[in-house]
Amino acid sequence: MLLTSKILDETTTKAKLSPRLRMNWNLHESFEGSVQRMFNAIESGSKIPIARHPNLSETLIILRGRLRVLINERY
Repeated sequence: MLLTSKILDETTTKAKLSPRLRMNWNLHESFEGSVQRMFNAIESGSKIPIARHPNLSETLIILRGRLRVLINERY
């Protein structure tokens, strides 16, 4: 799959219209798979709850904009 500006723009537009101010562009075919790949458009003001995945690895790549991350070592 080729990630294009059109895909990013469409996902960003949907995020701006979403009550949660975020939207996914899923690359995985099923939520049952062991690998979940997606692009996330997250608008300013979106509240994202803490996610804990103690036995899994997670990678985050910023394509546009900026993101502030709070890391809590207690979990």
